[in-house]
Amino acid sequence: METVTADMSIHDVLELDRTTAEIFLDFGMHCLGCPHATAETIAEAGEVHGIDVDDMIRQLNEHIAAKEL
Repeated sequence: METVTADMSIHDVLELDRTTAEIFLDFGMHCLGCPHATAETIAEAGEVHGIDVDDMIRQLNEHIAAKEL
């Protein structure tokens, strides 16, 4: 299993698992297809959107791990 980290882009995570889109949307990150999704890291996007990045990364990793069971 690949682990999601704060230095990955949103695009990287979506390429890893498209079903993570719902988690990004739940955190208010609705620009999944915008240019920033490929250029910014999750940490940078989280700072701009005022998101608890650690919580989001935890949820993303739990979601991906649950699918591998």
